[in-house]
Amino acid sequence: MEKTNFYGYKPFTVMDLKDKTVWLTGASSGIGEALVYELDKKGARVIISSRQEDLLNLVKAKCKNSDKVFVFPLDLGQLDTLPDKVNEVISQFGPIDLLINNAGIGQRSLIKETTHEVDRKIMDVNYFGTVILTKALLPVMIERKTGQIAVISSIAGKYGVQYRSAYCASKHAMHGFFDSLRAEVDKYNLKVSIICPGFIHTAIGAKALTGSGDSFGKLSSIPNGLGMTPEVCAKKIILALEKEKEEVNIGGFEINSVRLKRFFPRLLSFILKRVRVI
Repeated sequence: MEKTNFYGYKPFTVMDLKDKTVWLTGASSGIGEALVYELDKKGARVIISSRQEDLLNLVKAKCKNSDKVFVFPLDLGQLDTLPDKVNEVISQFGPIDLLINNAGIGQRSLIKETTHEVDRKIMDVNYFGTVILTKALLPVMIERKTGQIAVISSIAGKYGVQYRSAYCASKHAMHGFFDSLRAEVDKYNLKVSIICPGFIHTAIGAKALTGSGDSFGKLSSIPNGLGMTPEVCAKKIILALEKEKEEVNIGGFEINSVRLKRFFPRLLSFILKRVRVI
């Protein structure tokens, strides 16, 4: 559905998600879980993926239209399996209208204490797995000349912070790839959206990797007065996708740091050297 203003221009389009087939990774908790419930309210057919099938089944059971929610376990770290997984999804559910790349793992370790294996694992899941999944799905979208690809990045994809070097690197790489993808697939009428959340109250910190590869096991310490619930974040993400936004920052006061990076980089650098959000 397209909206026009008084003069007949089309400043933006509004996508109707009802009965659209949406594939969402990282759907078992946090922002991903909240997105499932929002997509369910919109009447979409939702394929939900993560490594934890038991949690996916619990999420499905909470949906009002659970008959339109389909559990499809997936491990983004198993790179060689992903093209076959995409073929399996298409054969079972048909073409995908919207792919939301949300799955990822966090990090809580200093660079000097982080092994190469941990750096590699974070890049494999957050970047390479997402890229391989997207590229495998791309030919069908190009052939149909319709579709939308979204990636849940982070404001950490705009600059680096302490204790998150590999995580920030994976998000920076993601921005470069999906910006390039957007430019290449515009001629096929495909849309690409990069979503950059700020401080969101999720358990990503507890599941983050330490420098040795163990789970950090503690929730992130978000400064007092800051932080958004996954439910509010998910509503804003869905609104951005409906409007086919190319890039959007979602959060509170902390997203002003993106403007600082652009206009006052030395001030942001001064702040980041002294702030340790673990």
